[in-house]
Amino acid sequence: MSPSQQTSPTGYVLTPSGWVHGHLVCEEGRIARIEGQPVTLTDNAELPYIVPGFIDLHVHGAQGVDFSSGEDAIRQFTRFHAASGTVAMAPTTSTSTVEVIEKALADIEKVRLSPRPGEPIILGAHLEGPFINPGKLGAQRDITRRGDAGLALRWADMCRLVVATVAPEIEGGIEVIEALTARGCRVQVGHSLATFEETAAGFARGLSGFTHLFNGMSGLDHRKPGVAAYALAKGRYAELICDLNHVHPALVLAAYRAIPRLYAITDATTAAGCPDGAYDFGGDHPIVKKGLTIMLADGSSLAGSAITMLDAFRNLVSLGLSVAEASDLCATRQAEYLCLNDLGRLIPGNSASFVVLGRDLELKGVWLRGRENT
Repeated sequence: MSPSQQTSPTGYVLTPSGWVHGHLVCEEGRIARIEGQPVTLTDNAELPYIVPGFIDLHVHGAQGVDFSSGEDAIRQFTRFHAASGTVAMAPTTSTSTVEVIEKALADIEKVRLSPRPGEPIILGAHLEGPFINPGKLGAQRDITRRGDAGLALRWADMCRLVVATVAPEIEGGIEVIEALTARGCRVQVGHSLATFEETAAGFARGLSGFTHLFNGMSGLDHRKPGVAAYALAKGRYAELICDLNHVHPALVLAAYRAIPRLYAITDATTAAGCPDGAYDFGGDHPIVKKGLTIMLADGSSLAGSAITMLDAFRNLVSLGLSVAEASDLCATRQAEYLCLNDLGRLIPGNSASFVVLGRDLELKGVWLRGRENT
């Protein structure tokens, strides 16, 4: 083995064709080869598990800072999530003034273009708001805007937008969907009161997914189906907050059964990783954390989550999914959704970014681009 090569711990390596008992050999940040023998995993399997690093496509912040707190703060919260196994992410904005959004996008782009040790891959930004329905704000500020394709494209020029949340039924919403889709952005319906038919019209014009499924959208009324009903009937990709608080476990399982490429997100906000208490989301939006629940200060709405993707992974396993199935929802499907060919699967040539898990899914190590994150 050359001095430039690094070797992972020996354990059960999850590959696209099944489990291999062995280890990864990493070189220049990539998987050079997988050494070992294919095996059938049993309840008495020798640990650890080695699974693809997690990918979070909806994450606002942590440790008292968020998307609006500046470049150094964005680096801080991305490192926090990387320490729990998130190897790639899309830092996520919320409905704010044009000035706040543009500063945030500029800062996210700086972080994306100049990664530092201990930081995950920044894929680009997730633009959540301001092109949403004021009747379905959730924890978003009440300063929404009508759809403005010109403004959306200006933002796409400032920062790579990999995901955007848009309500198709608002004035100008369809134009924004079309404009951002043409730029290669995955546009999702969210914070929306769209009918089933309006949702279908949005997908005909470029929508490709659903933002925090069941939350912030018209629902499942059996005579007046809305966005959530469309997702269960026709959706292929949808993100779901897997804190078991935003969505009841029964509906998590229903969505898993109905939507072929459902995937997990955290929707973590400023107070994630912090003690209980009062914080600000986006700089001037008071929130309160109690346990793993974060609410607006007035108690009117949940305000994101306090989990990491490792928590989401463990929650899915607690509902009866296998380690391999949970890994699919926490890494592989996100990579497929964004056509990230070098992430989400442990195969030679891909990024050597993976998670090592011990008994009871205890975190034993995180590797970022071929190096253990210490």
